[in-house]
Amino acid sequence: MLSYLAQYEEFFGPLRMLRFLTLRMLMAAGTALFIGYLLGPWLIGLLRRLSFEQSFRSESEVGKLAELHSGKKNTPTMGGLLIYVSVTLSVLLWAQFSVWTFAALFVYTSLTALGFVDDLLKVSKRNSKGFPSLGKIIWQSLTAVATLWILLESPASAEKVKELWVPFVKNAVVSEMPLWALFGFLLLVLVGSSNAINVTDGVDGLAIGCTITVAIVYSIMAYAAGNFIISGYLLISHVPGVGELAVVCAAVIGGGLAFLWYNAHPAEVFMGDTGSLALGGLVGVIAFMTHQALTLIIVGGIFVMETVSVILQVASFKSTGKRIFRMAPIHHHFELKGWPETKVVIRFWILSLIFAFAGLATLKIR
Repeated sequence: MLSYLAQYEEFFGPLRMLRFLTLRMLMAAGTALFIGYLLGPWLIGLLRRLSFEQSFRSESEVGKLAELHSGKKNTPTMGGLLIYVSVTLSVLLWAQFSVWTFAALFVYTSLTALGFVDDLLKVSKRNSKGFPSLGKIIWQSLTAVATLWILLESPASAEKVKELWVPFVKNAVVSEMPLWALFGFLLLVLVGSSNAINVTDGVDGLAIGCTITVAIVYSIMAYAAGNFIISGYLLISHVPGVGELAVVCAAVIGGGLAFLWYNAHPAEVFMGDTGSLALGGLVGVIAFMTHQALTLIIVGGIFVMETVSVILQVASFKSTGKRIFRMAPIHHHFELKGWPETKVVIRFWILSLIFAFAGLATLKIR
């Protein structure tokens, strides 16, 4: 919104600076950080007064892990609202309105609503079972349908969105995907990324820290994809206007840092599904719109690792009756091996940075 003040530069010269995407990225990150930091104490206090506390599985369900996490029982959840408000307000202030930013905010809002309903059911029932899994899939599918309709109805995105790009290849492998394939691909990206971050959210600071590194990478990718010269030099897809998603990613970085301030061990608030499902969907749709969806497998390596550990654990137990890990997702495996929670988180952050650098390298390796 504020970017449109640049047209009045003849009255006040410095307003022309608002034309620069890099400046608006920095301002978006700073604004989201400022809003989140100020809003945090009030929101945490409100969640506590409403008794919106995280529900944990019993010792009969998770064994020693229940003892390790016993001190977290009175910690409020739904902290994802803090990230949502700070990110959304910042984007509305600093990003130029386009089909790309609208689609991103639509997905983020829809999945925040899903996560909120899920968390609300959990706190009202005082157990870890919330919205039914089938219901979540239906909600995510409807979100994918609506998002695809938004992108296909806009002349600015209707043609570019049909292209399929893969890492290490300098041209689109499919120039025009059929509608069924396009929907299937978007749904897979949305559901996969949304649930992957949800699975990762199990110890203080882990999910949001890894999300920040992914957002940093996609802010660079969105900026490059929206710039004709840079995208041509790197031989990646040029998507006019998609550079505004770099502002969205910058806001996620700022809002994520603000949330991490309160979520660092020992956490004062948990993001809950309100945050994890929504952030996963937002990252996924940004990756989809920048034609870097498959690169998310590399950049979000931690999320992939966590999800695969759950799949392997379930498959092994059902087929052989034996478990591969002490507990899945894999961060709980290391907790039960005796690693302090902070060591698990910091080491996973290190891995997340390594995956991020690897993902960035794909921009040049063509």
